[in-house]
Amino acid sequence: MKYLLLICDDGSLADAPEEEMDAMPWVAETTRNGTRLLGSRIRPAQDATTVRFKDGAPLITDGPFAETKEQICGFDIIDCADLDEAITIAAKHPVARYGMVEVRPFWTE
Repeated sequence: MKYLLLICDDGSLADAPEEEMDAMPWVAETTRNGTRLLGSRIRPAQDATTVRFKDGAPLITDGPFAETKEQICGFDIIDCADLDEAITIAAKHPVARYGMVEVRPFWTE
């Protein structure tokens, strides 16, 4: 089953020890064992562009759609047996210690 891991920061990552935030060992392990399919850091929320419709026309705004303290700073797509395994993998991500990792299953049809 495929899961999306949303790697999020609520401002706490700035206080995290740099040596503990190296995600490369996690990336190497999950890539080697075949659970990580794809992932990347993304630009900060202030670099976002939001597209929505108002009165039948596109309305384009700079910045994120939601005003929230938590911001997505990266993502990973993993393939594993079940939610328990996905949670175990997410818990090993270095950001989980200082920020948060949201685990979402993909629709299966």
